[in-house]
Amino acid sequence: MSCIAWFEELDREDVARAGGKGANLGELTKAGLPVPQGFVVTTEAWRRFLEASELATRIDDRLEGLDLDDDAALEEQARELRELVKKASLPKGLHDEIAAAYRELASRDGGAEPQVAVRSSATAEDASAASFAGMFRTFLNIRGEEELVRAVKGCWASLFTPRALFYWKRKGTEGQERAIAVVVQEMVEAEKAGVMFTVDPATSDRRRIVIESAWGLGESVVSGEVEPDRYVVDKRTLEIRERHPGHKGFEMVLDEDTGENRRHDLPPDRGASLTLEDAEVRELAELAVRTEDHYGAPQDMEFAVAGGSIYVVQTRPVTTLPEAPREEAPREEAHGEEAHGEEEKSRPAEEAKAEREVLAKGLAASPGFATGRIRVLHSPKEGQRLQSGEILVAPMTTPDWVPVMKRASAIVTDRGGMTSHAAIVSREMGLPCIVGTREGTEVLEDGETATADGDEGVVYRGEVELRPPVKAAPTARRAAQVTATRLYVNLAQTERAEEIAARDVDGVGLLRAEFLILDALGNVHPRLLLDRGRSSDFVDKLAASLEEIAGPFHPRPVTYRSMDFRTNEFRGLEGGEEFEPEEENPMIGYRGCFRYVNEPELFRLELEALGRVRERFPNVRLMIPFVRTAWELAACKRIVDESGLAKRKGFELWVMAEVPSVAYWIPTYAEAGIAGVSIGSNDLTQLMLGVDRDSEELRELNDPRDPSVVDAIRTIIRRCLEAGIPSSICGQAPSVYPDYAEMLVRAGIDSISVNPDAIDRTRQHIAAAERRLLLEAARSERGIVR
Repeated sequence: MSCIAWFEELDREDVARAGGKGANLGELTKAGLPVPQGFVVTTEAWRRFLEASELATRIDDRLEGLDLDDDAALEEQARELRELVKKASLPKGLHDEIAAAYRELASRDGGAEPQVAVRSSATAEDASAASFAGMFRTFLNIRGEEELVRAVKGCWASLFTPRALFYWKRKGTEGQERAIAVVVQEMVEAEKAGVMFTVDPATSDRRRIVIESAWGLGESVVSGEVEPDRYVVDKRTLEIRERHPGHKGFEMVLDEDTGENRRHDLPPDRGASLTLEDAEVRELAELAVRTEDHYGAPQDMEFAVAGGSIYVVQTRPVTTLPEAPREEAPREEAHGEEAHGEEEKSRPAEEAKAEREVLAKGLAASPGFATGRIRVLHSPKEGQRLQSGEILVAPMTTPDWVPVMKRASAIVTDRGGMTSHAAIVSREMGLPCIVGTREGTEVLEDGETATADGDEGVVYRGEVELRPPVKAAPTARRAAQVTATRLYVNLAQTERAEEIAARDVDGVGLLRAEFLILDALGNVHPRLLLDRGRSSDFVDKLAASLEEIAGPFHPRPVTYRSMDFRTNEFRGLEGGEEFEPEEENPMIGYRGCFRYVNEPELFRLELEALGRVRERFPNVRLMIPFVRTAWELAACKRIVDESGLAKRKGFELWVMAEVPSVAYWIPTYAEAGIAGVSIGSNDLTQLMLGVDRDSEELRELNDPRDPSVVDAIRTIIRRCLEAGIPSSICGQAPSVYPDYAEMLVRAGIDSISVNPDAIDRTRQHIAAAERRLLLEAARSERGIVR
């Protein structure tokens, strides 16, 4: 059997032979899409290499005793396995086949030795359920037969990175199933490049195509190193709805002397200019539609533009979508009188839209729209200027803004991303929110009437009717889903407790103490009350607020997360400068569990309030945030025990899993009496990836779907299962990315806590995931394999 397959010989059914990337490129080529030509070194080549080098047994022996919890050993074993692959010789026949295919590619290209991209193509990669796409190596700008052979071996060796070994071992994959192909494809010396989605990845709106691009090679966009330009296209009409220039400080270009990619700094005017012409955006959108229609499912695509031509270099299914698509108008063109009538009916709406004056644009962070007076505030100390129903415009928000935010009809900020404070709190409060406008506080005029559209991320001048009232036809109410995985809700305010408690939720998975405290005390630092001898006021007000939530949910659990001060957020409160140190990195500074140990007075008052509430509502449990080490948790637990709470029947003490070290300490925490662990995906993501989640510049990097973050979450869940304690998650990811629910269910999580707006759809996703697991188990028992 030949070890070489050209793209035109492959299709989507050839994954076992060509891997996910190779099969998709073959499918795209057969569909007539503009794919740079190339070939695949198939999985048969990998098998022949293993057989000739006698490596298979040696690899399996080394994997047999692998300890996934010993990071140093895992790293060393991975390095040794990669070296075994790189040092082993290719059989001469296989070497000759690869070299002959490269010469054939050169002849197709005009005779010269072409530069090629050499990409790993694993047999499970780029599948709709793959969680490890991108795990393996890619080599760019490869030229010459010997360089190509070395690159192919480098791709094979990438099967044995620590991350890949962890995956194979956890999956229980046998040696013969660890198959990998290698794609060899002509390099496109891109003048501009990027990615496009045939569905809006932030909102799952299937009516929109989202395109992101930058100057030079697409590496800078895929890696998230630059903020790309962003274009939103109407999928039905191919009208360009939005153009957002990004801040592109550099481009990746080929250095002809070294054959390597290098950074080339861009002058400010070029870095801020749009990379794509409108005609190119529409051509890309047409390719996106063709590709989605061909596959019958939304696609995540990579493209390159060179010499006036557009190339599709990769596509994969989009895996972050709800089970049921939103209502979507058909893309097919209408004909005759019916089409003319539709055009006439839509024209007034289009004309009205064209007449709207856009004042500011940003990232759509929380859905809905509101009209009101603009109120520009630079500090929560100015909060008294905001009247109920006005649109709050601020540089960014922090917890001390919460009492002010509650009076607003919408939130607009200069900075921040989808997991910034403003975005999270707005979604929990049900407020429209637009973040990352960059200049909202400068261009929006205080006192002017405007309309904030949280669905599109736009602020319009004046009162604008964005969505006219629609009389809905009566529909049958969907039956409630019963799921084994509990569904909790993240709650931010007492006013909505009764409303949300009446919905299909199993309790409160996250109730942030600072929201209740600031709501009860206003802009006064709690420590200032203590110094003024008003400790009883603090306890009374906190207990009263907590009862307003515990009561409606009783007997369902309410998880009270104790106060998580960050020094920069609380310095702005009255008295804050006296009690909050100035820190360079407050996100990883003086906060969480360690603060309780170091300054226990305020924490003891929280425990007193909690004890008072539990006399009436024993469904309240305590959760400790930002726990770094076992010794600080032990010291904190002693304070809890001294309060008498631990002696009360049914009391549960939980910890947040926000710091990656928690995965190591879970067995110790369980032995110490911790009743459960709740994953905070926002902080865990930023600490895993080294990203400040409040930074607009790093927004592209802050992705809870990154395989390293997903792997950490699965490890935490597994270790909780092994320790015999429940695990939960209360970060933003399950609310924003619907497929997270299925990943969590499959990993064995006990409960998922989401924002109120995501309750119904998340319950459906949990139910669907559980049914799929049961169906797979039943098929497995009957020997049915798919």
